Amino acid sequence: MIILGIDPGIATVGFGVVESRGPDARHISHGVITTDAGLRLALRLQRIYTDVGELIDTFHPDAIAVEELFFNTNITTGIAVAHGRAAAILAGEGRAVPMFEYTPLQVKQAITGYGRAEKHQVMDMVKRLLSLDALPRPDDAADGLALALTHGRNANSLLTGRGNAKQTI
Repeated sequence: MIILGIDPGIATVGFGVVESRGPDARHISHGVITTDAGLRLALRLQRIYTDVGELIDTFHPDAIAVEELFFNTNITTGIAVAHGRAAAILAGEGRAVPMFEYTPLQVKQAITGYGRAEKHQVMDMVKRLLSLDALPRPDDAADGLALALTHGRNANSLLTGRGNAKQTI
């Protein structure tokens, strides 16, 4: 199963592509989509939509894992991230790719075994699980890989109806 993980944003959207085979995973690609802060919001969203669409057309994922938003103290930042997240979701929906959401706590639990793990612990485990030579950079790309790995680890239980992901389409 090929999985595209998306760490949503408006300035930077992290992505990771992995192939998951049972308990094993293989790294395919990772990186970021960036948008210029000087562009109008509509143009930034169009860029995210177009680039996520190109990732889907290139890698043909069987599923997309997207981080569920968590609003802490900065609601303005959360709204901007939600816009970027929506553009990514629409790109997947337009190509009929099943999409699943995971909270940061679910990702940390799946990757490290501890839902309150620190960012560097998650990045180190992503490196280990994918047998990478170095930590995946930037952080947003590492988060995209972590999301893809999380879905890969949950896929078997999803097939039996006991999964903990919410399918968004």
